Amino acid sequence: MDWQKYNGEYLRLPIQHAVETTIIREKELGNKLKVFIGTDSQVKRGMIEFATVIVFLREHKGGFMFIHKDRSGHKMTIKERMLVEVQKSIDIAYLLCPILDLYEVDLEVHADINTNPNFESNVALKEAMGYILGMGFVFKAKPESFASTNCANKIVQ
Repeated sequence: MDWQKYNGEYLRLPIQHAVETTIIREKELGNKLKVFIGTDSQVKRGMIEFATVIVFLREHKGGFMFIHKDRSGHKMTIKERMLVEVQKSIDIAYLLCPILDLYEVDLEVHADINTNPNFESNVALKEAMGYILGMGFVFKAKPESFASTNCANKIVQ
């Protein structure tokens, strides 16, 4: 799985090692980190482009993110696509959990799903919330889900 920084530079380490190295570096610099994971997607010419992000926020000092992009030619309903986004975020959160727990870094999983029933994505809200909370993660949806709604969205636009 290829991960890169926002500037396009590819990470040379497996994502678990890159995250651990980042946490150690930031702690040595005296920064308190919080991690947010989210995925967004966009349908373009019959292909679905997905972007999953790991956002690192430094308390009072800005942040940065790691990005993974992939595509699917599989046709999906809006509900199916929202739940695939959630699955991609959970997969990464689950992979990183032991590292985040070891260094006592808080984690939130963000879903690009609207809490307002007037929006299409709302059809997946209950399932997404149940899935993320059931896995033991903190769940955020729109308008609080900036990792997916803003950060990942910038990558797939």
